[in-house]
Amino acid sequence: MTKARGEEFDEASFLVADTPAPNDHASMAPAQSGAPKSDHAGHRKRLRDRFLKVGGDAFEDYELLELALHLVIPQKDTKPLAKQLLKEFGSFSGVFAASEARLRSIDGLGETSVANIKVIQAVAARFGRDRIAVEKPILSSWSQLIDYCTTQMAFETIEQFRILFLDKKNRLIADEVQQTGTVDHTPVYPREVIKRSLELGATALILLHNHPSGDPSPSSADVRMTREIADIAKPLGITLHDHLVIGKNGHASLRALKLI
Repeated sequence: MTKARGEEFDEASFLVADTPAPNDHASMAPAQSGAPKSDHAGHRKRLRDRFLKVGGDAFEDYELLELALHLVIPQKDTKPLAKQLLKEFGSFSGVFAASEARLRSIDGLGETSVANIKVIQAVAARFGRDRIAVEKPILSSWSQLIDYCTTQMAFETIEQFRILFLDKKNRLIADEVQQTGTVDHTPVYPREVIKRSLELGATALILLHNHPSGDPSPSSADVRMTREIADIAKPLGITLHDHLVIGKNGHASLRALKLI
């Protein structure tokens, strides 16, 4: 399509926007002569300029989500959609963690928009992982670790059991999902955990799993399983640093709770 003379270049125009819905008459109707021009482009520029000046921490959730959606849907006013998504999914993180099926059910999001939202989620996850995968002990980056775990697991709809395998200097060797289960249970096999640790040459572990209910309080089964892994690991020279339970409402450390 030939760009109209004088049209402002959109930095995100390389992303393909969704085709307007057939019933979206307002977006397809020709502009009427004499009608007041939309300040849509000006609003986007002001929002970008403010972001570059003060950073994302100064933005409300709907504003930052609106700005992200500019990349996803370059040719549309995304403020109403941002507010709708926050209402539907409950939080900023909840929007990006939502399943593709649920996102597609939202009016105004098509296949391309949903794919771009999931790309943003993947970029955020990779950024978080890289912050804890540098050449320094993971225990010195605890806040970054919690942020990473929350991003990866807090909004999952089924339980997921994950292990961080560490070397003798507590640097990350591998981050692996060992098991996935149901909405309230994940089968964990302690001897398989130890077997994988020996295969990787790990000398320390951090166990992670999520509670889709949002409540991170560990169950009695969580405690029993953790102690069993610790008992098998100790004679082999493998240290269990902690078991973190991640939920939308926060996290729990079995070590901090003195349960291991």
